[in-house]
Amino acid sequence: MTTVAVYIRVSTEEQAIEGFSLGAQEKELRAHCEVMDYTIYKLYIDDGYSGRNTRRPGYRQMMEDIDSWDAIVVLKMDRIHRNTRNFIEMMDILNKKHKNFISKQEKFVTNTAMGRFVMEMIQSIAQLESEQIGERTKDGMREKAENLSESDDEKRTMGFTPPFGYRIQNGRLVDDDKEQEVVRYIFDSYKNGDTIDTICYNLNCRGDLTRKNNPWNKFNLRNILHNPVYAGYMRWEELLIKHDGSIVVTAEEFNAVQEQMAKKVHDPNKKSVTYVPVYDEVDFR
Repeated sequence: MTTVAVYIRVSTEEQAIEGFSLGAQEKELRAHCEVMDYTIYKLYIDDGYSGRNTRRPGYRQMMEDIDSWDAIVVLKMDRIHRNTRNFIEMMDILNKKHKNFISKQEKFVTNTAMGRFVMEMIQSIAQLESEQIGERTKDGMREKAENLSESDDEKRTMGFTPPFGYRIQNGRLVDDDKEQEVVRYIFDSYKNGDTIDTICYNLNCRGDLTRKNNPWNKFNLRNILHNPVYAGYMRWEELLIKHDGSIVVTAEEFNAVQEQMAKKVHDPNKKSVTYVPVYDEVDFR
């Protein structure tokens, strides 16, 4: 008797689509296993996870349990992976362990050469569809970014996670005064000649940690110094979009810091400086 791992997944975008629900997948696969006389070792569930990567707890646990089952059973191939490379890597692992893969709707298994060939073809098509969806989403986000400064829509943050120094309220950036004091200290210290390591050390000694209460390091502190949000602009790719929150440093100060940092870069290919627009008599501090 074949012992199987039953895998079901639904992404956030698919949760409202009929037939994609976890309950629908489970019901159909349990019935299929009963007809095929498969013994279900365990049901593995990933609720709200994309199939484009393997960072899914249910999937990872299933692969850790590989010695406990003979085959994976899914409703459709795109439930397990939407990335051809990840699928092939999974199949390599299954083949080394002499395990099979069964897709109920495509009606084939991987214990034949034809089954493996057809499955790889279908997987390539699934990846193409996934990438096309990603391209359309990116194009839509770029169009929104290009028109954001003229928009009256309250939600003017492009769905960004609020950076250190700000929160989001009614879709707009609002100030976090305590965090902005830390940001101001970072910029002032760097302008006055302190190294990034020194600034990190001083902040950590003072107990002024990151939002997640982690120590500052050269990477997250360098991100602060490079982020144009503190001079009044959100960044989307190469676009700069003026936001509604207060600025922490003027455009002149921000640009001066970018030049100061660029001078310390040894690789000439990485010395480029991204400036923010400078307007006369603008200082909202």
